[in-house]
Amino acid sequence: TCSTDSILLQNPHLPDKCLPIICKLLFAQMRQIDRTLLSEKVSQMMEWASKRAVIRMNGEKFRRLIRAPPRNYSVVIMFTALQPQRQCAVCKQADEEYQILANSWRYSNAFTNRIFFATVDFDEGSDVFQMLNMNSAPTFINFPAKGKPKRADTYELQVRGFAAEQLARWVADRTDVHIRVIRPPNYAGPLMLGLLLAFIGSLAYLRRNNLEFLFNKNVWAFSALCFVLFMTSGQMWNHIRGPPYAHKNPNTGQVSYIHGSSQAQFVAETHIVLLFNAAVTLGMVLLHEAVTSDLDIGKRKIMCVAGIGLVVLFFSWLLSIFRAKYHGYPYR
Repeated sequence: TCSTDSILLQNPHLPDKCLPIICKLLFAQMRQIDRTLLSEKVSQMMEWASKRAVIRMNGEKFRRLIRAPPRNYSVVIMFTALQPQRQCAVCKQADEEYQILANSWRYSNAFTNRIFFATVDFDEGSDVFQMLNMNSAPTFINFPAKGKPKRADTYELQVRGFAAEQLARWVADRTDVHIRVIRPPNYAGPLMLGLLLAFIGSLAYLRRNNLEFLFNKNVWAFSALCFVLFMTSGQMWNHIRGPPYAHKNPNTGQVSYIHGSSQAQFVAETHIVLLFNAAVTLGMVLLHEAVTSDLDIGKRKIMCVAGIGLVVLFFSWLLSIFRAKYHGYPYR
């Protein structure tokens, strides 16, 4: 064999001939080790995914199954802080949507080992947060099958919200895995609609001999006004995007109710805008009544002053919110 000293002495060029063979054997052995290690990783991930759609990870699991090669699967991880002492209400809301997304993938017919969903809680993997220089939660990051995460692999939570449908679109964009989100049945909406219809039916039945209220223009005007205020405040955007109610800075603890970008908003922000618009509308109504009503001059003056005060005060606050979100205002 090539290892025999006599043969090596007789033919000094023989090691040069054996070197490529040895390299090929070592390379093949290394590939076999990588395949074995990869198979063990995939089997471990599939075993955990079969028990829970979202795999809970700590520092050791993260380094072994995510950071260390080889890996031919993508992993979407939500970095969160769910412990009660952290007081992260947004984390709990985002976790609910994340669980819906992961379960939709886990129990779909298209489920494969191409992608897994995991979570790292700060109290269970603070070393992972330090490793990634992460100081806020919740944060969603996609770790692709090949290479390191890019900027687009970090989900823009403040812009897109944490609704499962939005997360699914982002996952499809980053991994080419399309997930059809299936939500558990929610009977609250139909129940409220049924109660509303029952209330209207009962009211119509009790007033069956006097249905003039149905032809009252003030009733319809008030209903239309409520609908307009509801829609112009951004409630439909909230329903589609599912933004957080507010944002708490993890470093300072300061709570923000107004989003600083014109591309996103908080739920609390829509409530504030709705109230401000309603106050401006009330002021306009008071001004109109002060001019057209038959009340005495003293009451009409009070209505006029109150109307002007409401319009000036709340409209100026609306402009302040607009200026905070659109940083180029006032335009020149």
